[in-house]
Amino acid sequence: MKKKRKLFCEISPFTYKISERKEIIIRQIKNAFDLVTGRVKFAVSKSGDPLSVKVFKHKSLIRRKLGNVDMTLQENKAHNLSLIAPKIDGIYIYPGETFSFWKLAGAITKKKGFLPGLIIKCHKTDTGIGGGMCQMTNLIHFLVLHSPLTIIERHHHNNFDLFPDFGRQVPFGVGTSILYNYLDYRFRNDTDIIFKLEIKIDDTYLCGKLFASKDLPFSYHIKEKNARFVKQGNEYYRQNEVIRQVIDKHTGDVITEELISEANALVMYDASFISSEKLVNKTYDEKIEMGV
Repeated sequence: MKKKRKLFCEISPFTYKISERKEIIIRQIKNAFDLVTGRVKFAVSKSGDPLSVKVFKHKSLIRRKLGNVDMTLQENKAHNLSLIAPKIDGIYIYPGETFSFWKLAGAITKKKGFLPGLIIKCHKTDTGIGGGMCQMTNLIHFLVLHSPLTIIERHHHNNFDLFPDFGRQVPFGVGTSILYNYLDYRFRNDTDIIFKLEIKIDDTYLCGKLFASKDLPFSYHIKEKNARFVKQGNEYYRQNEVIRQVIDKHTGDVITEELISEANALVMYDASFISSEKLVNKTYDEKIEMGV
């Protein structure tokens, strides 16, 4: 079999940096063009009338045991999240505006006080300054899934299951992957309703709430189907489907049901965790597990 040719970014750490810098510059140019032409109006305001309608709330455990990952990196993640939370907390998303994580967060650097944390690089775990930011966009993404807001940019690594579950509260495959600044998390407000994000952090949890300027006619429910582990040769794959239901609040009827994520992820950890954690055929239903 002919050996697969390496991409330029995979040749060495130096070529990776060159590729990364190129992508950053391309995104900077695109952002500037969008602003000048008015194609995109970014959400930047933290001022406005208080919004009393709570759309959804969720919290996620900050320090998690992830395989053999050094827990120091989890402590560093907690620190990094504490620096980012105030940048997102209180942001209003007015009709027609686009939320961009990197627009609000800015570059993550050592000079700004960020510490080394866990990152995903080339489908493997690594360490990098500011590691742990994905947990922030994971939280925001889950809030947005429970609203009529339109997700316009989301990246993920659903092809790989990197860690055995530990206190999982959301289905596998609903996460996000970000990298300054060209892998962003973005959503747009295509409604006539004003939305606001509230992000707080305490000693244990990253907490988020999404508010609206008026009641929504629909609620949203996230379900996992066909969750299983499948052995193919000497390898295990984690498979599932994540479904979002749109429900009429007045009648309780399911108006639409859409597939939002489908995973066939190579298990990258010791397969003994699968049986010891009793994960085979594990299902998720937020009515049971999401009482936060």
